[in-house]
Amino acid sequence: MNLCELRWQDPLTYTYLGSPSLVRLPGGRLIATHDYFGPGCPRNHEDEEHLTSVYRSDDNGRTWLNVTHIANAYWSTLFVHQGALYLLGCSQQFGSIVIRRSDDEGRTWTHPRDEHSGLLFRGGPFHAPPNYSGAPVPIQCSKGRLYRAFEDTDPYVWGCGFQACVISVPEEADLLEAANWLMSNKLPFDPAWLPPAWGKLVNPGWLEGNIVETPEGNLWNILRFHSDPLASKAAIVQVHDNGKRVSFNPANGFINFPGGMSKFTIRWDPVSHLYWTLINPVTKELPPTTPFDLYVATDVPQINPFPRNVLALYVSNDLRTWRAYKDLIVDDSGLSEEKSSAQVGFQYADWQFDGDDIIYLVRTAYGGAHNFHDSNRITFHRLPNFRDLI
Repeated sequence: MNLCELRWQDPLTYTYLGSPSLVRLPGGRLIATHDYFGPGCPRNHEDEEHLTSVYRSDDNGRTWLNVTHIANAYWSTLFVHQGALYLLGCSQQFGSIVIRRSDDEGRTWTHPRDEHSGLLFRGGPFHAPPNYSGAPVPIQCSKGRLYRAFEDTDPYVWGCGFQACVISVPEEADLLEAANWLMSNKLPFDPAWLPPAWGKLVNPGWLEGNIVETPEGNLWNILRFHSDPLASKAAIVQVHDNGKRVSFNPANGFINFPGGMSKFTIRWDPVSHLYWTLINPVTKELPPTTPFDLYVATDVPQINPFPRNVLALYVSNDLRTWRAYKDLIVDDSGLSEEKSSAQVGFQYADWQFDGDDIIYLVRTAYGGAHNFHDSNRITFHRLPNFRDLI
């Protein structure tokens, strides 16, 4: 496989590469970030994962230079606003919500020391609530406000403990001033909402939401849905009153979504008037013998029921019905289906429209990774002329 590597990490360090984010600056330079996870990764005073690295490319992604590292930045989204570069995410795994600004193309960054310099919503110590979490999900601009989804993990239980929320700010405001930001109510997942036909699910819950504007001009938070042993569902949480309130309607809030068990990013294309997403599709249901939560920590000699060894581009007119468009990355290592699903992953893709192309950055487990989840590479890719098959 011809991989354009932004970074490779030796799996023997037990440090893994996560949360890629990608943006093109107004002057043309590409900026990318990722963070680190795993038992060997850098940790802060609360024993939490917290480090992000920043890279730049001056040749459209063919080569990358590490620019700097940022402590206490995690699960963060890069975006450009009014000519400045921003990084919005958490201070650590399950931490505060913080934002930083760079005025020199990512070389130096502001520090969120208090509520006047980017410390937006304080998290509790270690795993005491609030426990904010997320992923590099999109920043949505709608009707004069910027929006981003987060979750508060309260109680601290992966899956069923995630409470969906949205933060927003007027687009003309100082983004580093906490008083300018608004947080919605925090919406826990209620298992009573599950359709009886789905049967018993393991730790059902939502996470890593995408704020998108519907064709009618409403705002939805479309979330990855942990639906083990089902594999292809997502949840729609509605955003009301300029981000003051979120709600869920179980009558129409669940949709079929082939990549719903893994993180995805949805963007609207003003040229094709379509919504696009990069996902890990699960196209056939397989009865799991090991819950997803335990699968990544075990050597399972069977097909992974939630594989990430295919990255595909899907498209929608209305955000509810999605159709396959093109497979982007498929494992060509020659491994058996069982071993490939267990050891290879092309996941957590962050991507942007780039003229007639799509550029995307991928958390990649390939060529020696411990398993499909514990990624040893961050890779850059380009899909030229992506609209040609419409």
